[in-house]
Amino acid sequence: MQQQPFLEPEQKALEINLDDRIYGTFAEIGAGQEVARYFFQAGAALGTIAKTMSAYDKTYSDEIYGPEPSGRYVCESRLYKMLEHEYDLMQSRLQNIKPNTNFFVFADTVAAINYTKTIPGDGWLGIRFQLDPNGATNDLVIHVKMLDNDNRLQQQAIGILGTNLIYSCYRYQNYPEKMLTSLMDSLQGRVLIDMVRLTGPNFINIDNRLLSLMLVKNNMTNVAMFGPNRQNIHASEFLYKKSVLVVRGSFRPITLVNEDMINTSYDQFKEEHKISQEDARLLLEITIDSLKNSNGDIDEKDFLDRVELLNSMGYKVVVSNCEQHLKLIKYLNDYKVKQVGLALGVIPFTDLVNKRYLEFRDKNDISLLSVFGELFPKIFTLYVYPAKDGNKESINTSSNMEIPEEAEFIFQYLKNTHQIVNIDKFNPNILNIFSHNVFKMIQGGESGWENMVPKNTIEIIKSKHLFELPKQKMEFEY
Repeated sequence: MQQQPFLEPEQKALEINLDDRIYGTFAEIGAGQEVARYFFQAGAALGTIAKTMSAYDKTYSDEIYGPEPSGRYVCESRLYKMLEHEYDLMQSRLQNIKPNTNFFVFADTVAAINYTKTIPGDGWLGIRFQLDPNGATNDLVIHVKMLDNDNRLQQQAIGILGTNLIYSCYRYQNYPEKMLTSLMDSLQGRVLIDMVRLTGPNFINIDNRLLSLMLVKNNMTNVAMFGPNRQNIHASEFLYKKSVLVVRGSFRPITLVNEDMINTSYDQFKEEHKISQEDARLLLEITIDSLKNSNGDIDEKDFLDRVELLNSMGYKVVVSNCEQHLKLIKYLNDYKVKQVGLALGVIPFTDLVNKRYLEFRDKNDISLLSVFGELFPKIFTLYVYPAKDGNKESINTSSNMEIPEEAEFIFQYLKNTHQIVNIDKFNPNILNIFSHNVFKMIQGGESGWENMVPKNTIEIIKSKHLFELPKQKMEFEY
């Protein structure tokens, strides 16, 4: 699809209003009827809008959509209840009157920034829509974090975003990546979209994990997540006031070493911080940088091969652009997590320390203490998994790794305060296993790699031909 200048939201609303095949309802909670307002102001809204409503009062809202057990109204479950109730109501009333119409329901539940600016502003937006009259429905659902520091500006941003969302479903339905990127039209720097879920019979060929990748790749968010069921998820729905360990790796493919690092660091994290199983959460993180090839490109099949194994083992996966993990910590802090742990190998940790030191050396006005202080906030612990020192028998840990002399006193302080911790109960007999060697063996058709990966992944790698050559770019056009 050729790149074209994007339309202003008023133009998009008018174009939809003038399309007599599209007709629907707007239901908005929390930030006014900002999306419906764009369609009203554009003109010819009679051809598009069946009904608008805003059940702002919680009691009244509960009478329509039912109560929320969590007590939170800006949540995923509220949005789906709104979509289901309003779509069933519209279809029962209008399907015989407008038989050649593609129906839709747009809904949002939003908490804009408050007067004291203690609530930054976020919301759930979604649309249930037909692409064929009398056909089954599809759902496009997103979560948005708002960046404007003014309530009125945030309301305006919601209006633009909702208009973009409706337009994208009816104009870019054959181009999933364009569907996503067009959501940011007229909104660069004003919102982040950190969860998207696109489901329905018209999108059965779309892997939602790739949509998470697209969000991060196109700088629409720093962090996106998906669960073992291969559907995208949002941190607010399972991380709120929990403690979370993030295990970072390339997982190309997951090996016995990766599995050992995951299990031992998670057990140590829970034990040291006295975290119950109920309050503990585990995430595996793959950064965008670790997905890029030598040309700086990302192979979508390679990405799916990696995460398919992780999901098959029951893990939740994060894809991020948080090479500097402070970004990830800041993201998690929005959900009031109690403790954050990051587990990674000693080799990438050494690279991280040296990279941060070089950044300090090039900026004379920044103290070394502040540089490393940013890396290690109070609720954060870094768990370092050891590695064999080349062909030697010695093992490298955070206790004997090489670091710049100027950083040694800070490094020792962080170890004394238990913010840098060696992973203790590792298996020394598997430290000679490296993902890149396993990957080469699989691609070369060699045997023996089966002894280097978790047993429950062997058959999946073979039956699904994961990591095999040739790799070809997957196209997103249907």
